[in-house]
Amino acid sequence: MRRRPTVRTAVTALATALAGAALALGGGEPATAATPLPPRVFAPYFESWLPGSPAELSAQSGAKHLTMAFLQTEAKGSCTPYWNGDRSKPVSSSVFGADFATIRSRGGDVIPSFGGYAADNGGTELADSCTDTDKVAEAFQQVITTYDISRIDLDIEDNSLTNSAGIDRRNKAVKKVQDWAAAQGRTLQISYTLPTTTRGLADSGLAVLRNAVANGTRVDVVNIMTFDYYDGAQHDMAADTVSAAEGLHAQLAQLYPAKNDAQLWAMTGVTEMPGIDDYGPAETFTTQDAAKVYQWAVSRSINTLSFWALQRDNGGCPGTKGSDTCSGIAQETWDFSRAFAPFTGGGGPSQPDFSLSVSPGGSSVPPGGSATAAVGTAAVSGPAQTVRLAVDGAPRGVTAEVSPSSVTAGDSARLTVSVASDVPPGSYPLTVTGTAPSGSHTATYTLTVPGHGAPGRVVNGDFETGVTAPWTCDQGAAVVNGPVHGGSYALRTAPTASGTGECRQTLTLSPGTSYTLGGWVRGDYAFLGVSGGATASKWASSGDWTRLAVPFTTDSSGKVTVYVHGWYGQGAVLADDLTIG
Repeated sequence: MRRRPTVRTAVTALATALAGAALALGGGEPATAATPLPPRVFAPYFESWLPGSPAELSAQSGAKHLTMAFLQTEAKGSCTPYWNGDRSKPVSSSVFGADFATIRSRGGDVIPSFGGYAADNGGTELADSCTDTDKVAEAFQQVITTYDISRIDLDIEDNSLTNSAGIDRRNKAVKKVQDWAAAQGRTLQISYTLPTTTRGLADSGLAVLRNAVANGTRVDVVNIMTFDYYDGAQHDMAADTVSAAEGLHAQLAQLYPAKNDAQLWAMTGVTEMPGIDDYGPAETFTTQDAAKVYQWAVSRSINTLSFWALQRDNGGCPGTKGSDTCSGIAQETWDFSRAFAPFTGGGGPSQPDFSLSVSPGGSSVPPGGSATAAVGTAAVSGPAQTVRLAVDGAPRGVTAEVSPSSVTAGDSARLTVSVASDVPPGSYPLTVTGTAPSGSHTATYTLTVPGHGAPGRVVNGDFETGVTAPWTCDQGAAVVNGPVHGGSYALRTAPTASGTGECRQTLTLSPGTSYTLGGWVRGDYAFLGVSGGATASKWASSGDWTRLAVPFTTDSSGKVTVYVHGWYGQGAVLADDLTIG
């Protein structure tokens, strides 16, 4: 993959000889026959230099198969591969072995990948670095036997695409390993991962495959990287994936004239880059693109569906291009993994499903203003469904609408929020719900109406917005429409055996000034008071509305917290029409 960081440890005088660690080609103990991969497999790349367990992230994401990146030598001229070229991470069962075993126990597997941009750029790609074909083959064999895998991936980019000696050496070494595996009765697949244009491989990528054909080297999968085009154009990434793969299909037909149409698609792989790739926003692969590519990949029965990389499958850095740890777009964690996971094995789950997102996830809108947000949907499994959209939770004076109110999963809608001039300041969570035959999903949009509490005013003290905001309440509190003291709504708190059921809000008043907090309460042990920059409270027990008046004087900060609550193990308390005067 492109723009890959690499970790280099200091090269010491003592090197570990690979030949001594690996079985000699054609000799040694017979290899265990690794389980072949499914005819169709989703195997995103895992960045081995980042923290985190491959097995844990595999389980969390639902990606049962992983392509492990990358194996390369620690220095140019070496023949010993390490994970990410890091001498502390040799090819050994003690490094990732337990993770790989756990992944297999859950029905998955791993594909070790050699090369990557950093290695191809720095001369540490195995066949570029090592000039001994037999030692290159021994290194491949060591990885295969150490981890008992059935496929290796060769990620060839940048300088490796023009290194004719390395290309020839690599293919000759692969042929030796293929002959060894056949003699052992062992399944072994070879995947070449190559950059692409929107119309198929460039000549440099084709040269790698032509050399393989010339050396009698079997290539099982040609996996094109459908991103980082760097052509200055605005891209429809899903459409360009299809056109790139169709171009590859035509090229493979020329290279392998004995193969039929289905066989050519069955040796095709596609690797996407979720979100904003290294080039920038003009090359942005969305969750909607993922749904389209999944449907196309199923229809063509291609061999491999992948993306760079698993650790990017989250929305932690909106607007950032080419990050190794997030996609740069608004998304739920694992949206892309869930979209592609059903591809493995040749069939999706019996029940379709979709995802729902809102971007941005909130905004600040002053009274009298409005804002919009995009409501995105994606088909994450099965066929795309019709999704009905609705939004709830808007307080009085706020209108929130989604248009259109129904979309096909993979399409988007627009959320429009308008705030009346008399809406009190506060934070108001709005819930967008998508409902389809398979079920419902929700996403939250947080509306913030700016403003601060002012002397003589409690924000939403009459609760006529119909919601508790901007009050912060213990669990169970709610705004109810009866019984009320005035208007249409009142606050109902929910004391428990271990809590008072408090609701509170902080105000900034004039420093060193006397005030009276007043309000109406109802219920057993109903408390009304202030804390922080002043301390005072009163309480009442009554089955009917009772007015409490709490005098207090602010300190030099002027900040106080107004609260209302009940008492431990007692009944609910109601409050209404709270003011400061």
